[in-house]
Amino acid sequence: MSSRVCGRVLQRLQTAGSPPAASWSRIRAGSWGCCRVQTGTRSEPRRGLSGSGRSTMNVFNRDMKKRQKNWAATLQDGNQYDYLRDEVGGRVADRVYDIARTFPLALDVGAGKSHIAEHLSSGSDSLQKRRRQSEIPTQCVQADEEFLPFKENTFDLVLSSLSLHWINDLPGALRQIHQVLKPDGVFIGAMVGGETLYELRCSLQLAETEREGGFSPHVSPYTAVTDLGNLLGRAGFNMLTVDVDDVQVHYPGITEVMTDLQGMGESNCAWNRKSLLHRDTILAAAAIYNEMYGNEDGSIPATFEILYLIGWKPHESQAKPAKRGSATASFGDLSKINRPSPRET
Repeated sequence: MSSRVCGRVLQRLQTAGSPPAASWSRIRAGSWGCCRVQTGTRSEPRRGLSGSGRSTMNVFNRDMKKRQKNWAATLQDGNQYDYLRDEVGGRVADRVYDIARTFPLALDVGAGKSHIAEHLSSGSDSLQKRRRQSEIPTQCVQADEEFLPFKENTFDLVLSSLSLHWINDLPGALRQIHQVLKPDGVFIGAMVGGETLYELRCSLQLAETEREGGFSPHVSPYTAVTDLGNLLGRAGFNMLTVDVDDVQVHYPGITEVMTDLQGMGESNCAWNRKSLLHRDTILAAAAIYNEMYGNEDGSIPATFEILYLIGWKPHESQAKPAKRGSATASFGDLSKINRPSPRET
């Protein structure tokens, strides 16, 4: 069952007499750090100003997210939770290799343990100490990814892998990335999309509605793929590419899903999150999860929708679309291309 179907089920439950549920909104969000940046914070929910001066809603508790990531970085067995970041980091690196160009200076926004840089070699404080070795010389910078501390036209390449979904002002962050790129520089990123963990979200919502008469958002809101192209265009990028890839991971049960998300530092940090899940609700959610999505071998799937985005900073050397009406051939003539001419027959 998709999240849309789940939404319709919940709507029917509410109209049947359940108290109104908390509303879900898809907000653009993210975080950052071969310069690395650690998350800066704000301590209370309030409205802020984006880079263009527009008012933006502070949806995520950035101080809470910093504590979550720092705690995850101190785990002795923390490497066992890196499988998703390693996989997506490798796929981002593949997109770098697809470009026949050398990038002298690159910025990795939200580098973490060098999940991208380790694939690009020639073959919090605790978070920085656990970064992996790479043949690429790197320098770590701790700053707020919503306020990049770099001058204009600094980097040839900006990368980001699974870090943009915790930013309160994603449009403003993309504008700043565009600003620090040199002309004809490229931004290559990956972030989780709106259908991520729909199985977990739906199971928790149905269980909480049944046991408690309403539900709260336990999975953070994510960006829809339909919004990314517009966001990149508004930030000033051109020659845009956006594609989607679903990564499905199988777990023994719902508690293992939640444990791994916590170990990744990816627990919910929205201001309107509910801090406690009742035991009965968790048991009901586990039963719903198994019934609706369970595999024959007893495992359950968790789907991560990964959105890959590429945008270039404009430069006069880049190819430009031809002027409207300048075509010298008609689409109607395409069917005649392979036909032999009268002289040949």
